[in-house]
Amino acid sequence: MKNIGYFLLLLFAVVGCNDDFVDTQPLDEFSQSDVWVDAALAEAFVLEIYNGLGQGGFDEQMMASLSDEALFTHPGRGINTITESRSGPAERGFINYTYNWGDLYGRIRAANIALENLEEPGFDDPDMVNQLRGEALFLRAYYYHNLLRMHGGVPIVDKVYTLDSEDLEIPRNTFEETVEFIVSDLDSAKPLLEGLNVDGRASMEAALALKARVLLYAASDLHDIPTASANSSDIAGYSNPEYLGYVSGNQQDRWRRAQAAAKEVVDLNRGYKMDLIEPVSAEEGKENYMALSLGGGSVMADPAAATELLFARYFVAAKNESGQQIGLYNGPNGYHNWAGNAPTQNLVDHYELIDGNEFNWNNSEHANNPYDNRDPRFYATILYDGADWKPRTADVAGSDPFDQIQTGTYEVKSGTGETITHNGLDTRSSAIEDWNGTHTGYYVRKFTDPDPAIVDQNVRQQIPFPFLKYTEAVLNYVESSIELGEEDMAKEWLNKIRYRAGMPAITASGQDLMEQYRQERLVELVYEEHRFHDARRWMIAPQTLGQQVRIIDVEGFLKPGANIQIYRYDPSSYNYEYEVRDLSPGIENREWLDKMYFIAIPRDEMNRNDQLIQNPGY
Repeated sequence: MKNIGYFLLLLFAVVGCNDDFVDTQPLDEFSQSDVWVDAALAEAFVLEIYNGLGQGGFDEQMMASLSDEALFTHPGRGINTITESRSGPAERGFINYTYNWGDLYGRIRAANIALENLEEPGFDDPDMVNQLRGEALFLRAYYYHNLLRMHGGVPIVDKVYTLDSEDLEIPRNTFEETVEFIVSDLDSAKPLLEGLNVDGRASMEAALALKARVLLYAASDLHDIPTASANSSDIAGYSNPEYLGYVSGNQQDRWRRAQAAAKEVVDLNRGYKMDLIEPVSAEEGKENYMALSLGGGSVMADPAAATELLFARYFVAAKNESGQQIGLYNGPNGYHNWAGNAPTQNLVDHYELIDGNEFNWNNSEHANNPYDNRDPRFYATILYDGADWKPRTADVAGSDPFDQIQTGTYEVKSGTGETITHNGLDTRSSAIEDWNGTHTGYYVRKFTDPDPAIVDQNVRQQIPFPFLKYTEAVLNYVESSIELGEEDMAKEWLNKIRYRAGMPAITASGQDLMEQYRQERLVELVYEEHRFHDARRWMIAPQTLGQQVRIIDVEGFLKPGANIQIYRYDPSSYNYEYEVRDLSPGIENREWLDKMYFIAIPRDEMNRNDQLIQNPGY
């Protein structure tokens, strides 16, 4: 320690009288005045605001597990309790940082800094200035839209606060004011972004798509206070409903506005194979959906499907980002993966048969062959018992040379001819990392690169996450058209999506059409962070988000004379039995509470700002 102190003293003696040394700027830092006089530094500042997008939806804990799409396998993370929380804003359950109040306002502040300094920047490049302003406006709108769909109306901050600002405590704006602020930002961003087409960055098309989504949400039942109050005593008894939705005006007018905004996106004509007049084959339907899910990021699918992406999170191979590990996070334990967000039986039951009829467990033919002749999107989304998948790793290949998912228990013959039980390699009774096995009997296939060269355990993939895509906008157009009674137009576009997937046309009308639309939206956009929000805005959360998770048990019994020593899925040698049941409440016990229609403002924020009024039920 004496030597280090002597060295520092000597260093000070040498340079202590040198003003130039004292004034030297760190080589890895820039002052704010430096940033806004240099186009490259200004661009770097705006690009950093994108970091608020995180890994897209490719986190270890996905929003799907807040819904009936998935169950998070591992306890103690908070995500398993969000729909059970009774303790108020101090224990809100899991909230991803990309939706978290403080993180979002931090990014909004950065956008405000950029917008203020780009009013009169110190560099002369009008095109760059316009582009950066457009991106900052879009990102501010995007972060506010995440606050809006979690909390309702929030304080609108459109200037940079400093320590000497007098009005640090500001109240919430109404829901309507928050919607209009977001729409205004997007309308302002649109001309500034025209012609910008860089993967992962804002664009005119992205601004149009986000506007269409925000207006769709605004028109929905949850935000029409008379409708919402009739369906929720919490909302009916809340003294400030203007924070939650519209207390006046006409809901049909809002649907017309949402329809017009969605039509602007539809008219971009960015759809992948959306010009069909009849269903493709089942195999092509599966390939089409897989291509859409892989977004041009895999050699195993048509790269043309990337045209659908209007705003996405892309990954760079050299950066080794965690979002590139979605296969590891969700894949089977028998491949040394973690089974994080396991599909539920609730979700699987939504997939129709290939002929368009509903699957029914009370139908013996369906129940005995639950994975036969289903909607082709099922096979591109779910890994189920007996599904073909990638080659096993070298240490497991000898136990499964057939590369099939094993989520059941099966009889096999020992070397002496004795009948013994083989626990599937991808179960919680497996000899391979059993703690990482699924509780539900399923694994996620969607978004996992099927390229056998991508070993999910340790190789990172390049699949982009779709924040905004063309098909969502088409579905937004369909929904608003149904709400306006324009059913023929709605079915025309809805069936374009179904034909691409190899599914027959929908012919229903009225409430049946709406129910089929909602199911179509679920299976088409599954795992893309829509279901948690959709179920709440439709006010069907008690029957969906609050429904206990359903799982499946699979058993295989050898037929007389069969002699199988190394298990493979084989109906000619096995009789299979499938039992659907509720998940044990000791693992997770879902219950819907109406307060969850709007997420609590964090307790710390409430303590800091006396002007804030909490959401109902907390």
